Amino acid sequence: MSESASAADASVVSPGNHFNRLVEIMARLRAPDGCPWDREQSLATLRKYLLEETYEVLDAIDAGDHAALCDELGDLMLQLVFQAQIAAEAGHFTIGDSIEAIVNKLIRRHPHVFGNAEARTAGDVTRRWDQIKAQEKQAKGEAPRALLDGVPRSQPALSESQEITAKVAKVGFDWPSKREVFAKLHEEIAELEEAIESGDRKAMDDELGDLLFVAVNLARKLSLDAEMSLRGANRKFRARFGYAESAVAAQGRPLGTATLDEMEEQWQQAKIALRTSPSAP
Repeated sequence: MSESASAADASVVSPGNHFNRLVEIMARLRAPDGCPWDREQSLATLRKYLLEETYEVLDAIDAGDHAALCDELGDLMLQLVFQAQIAAEAGHFTIGDSIEAIVNKLIRRHPHVFGNAEARTAGDVTRRWDQIKAQEKQAKGEAPRALLDGVPRSQPALSESQEITAKVAKVGFDWPSKREVFAKLHEEIAELEEAIESGDRKAMDDELGDLLFVAVNLARKLSLDAEMSLRGANRKFRARFGYAESAVAAQGRPLGTATLDEMEEQWQQAKIALRTSPSAP
């Protein structure tokens, strides 16, 4: 075997070795003489850390910070191994079972790659994926569920809304074009204004929810991710407000002493300055 081939083989094996080491370390931490904190954790108590690490991965992706992404993916992987270790101790399954399951699923659901089927577009792949998924459930004898039963309720509300609207759109329950969505958006704004004028807080809550739901539909129609769009808006607001805050502080004044007009002036300057910055949000 050539030296270059050996080096290539080593690079392929290395990730598996590191992963096995991570699994071993997690088992050691959970051992009777391991870490008290790790031993106290359960599948339920780790939920918040799993969610937290997922959002930190998204932050690193949004920032384009590859070094941070490398670290955060490792932290997220730890949570997956942690969950699997607890499940293994209870005799449910191992991390190996999870890996085997996803490997088999990927091969099974990509017959256009690992078989003789054809899929020329991403849309073809998605449709075939859904068909194979339905066939798998039927083979397991699982009773057909309501269309929206498979949409997780625990995910962020914007993501849940977008997944709901995507599901129903597949069966034809959708606006023909963006024009109708815009019309519905204006209708919901008018209804929210009426609710505000009436002073009915329950109506305000309902109408605001309807308005947000239609906005999510618009994001889907535009092939945008509503959750990511809002995260981008949050990031942009943080940057602009931080700029304005720093400008007031540079004058030797507490932020609360600035008038609304002064803050608006700084905000407009922030928009210009950050728009021309190489790292502008």
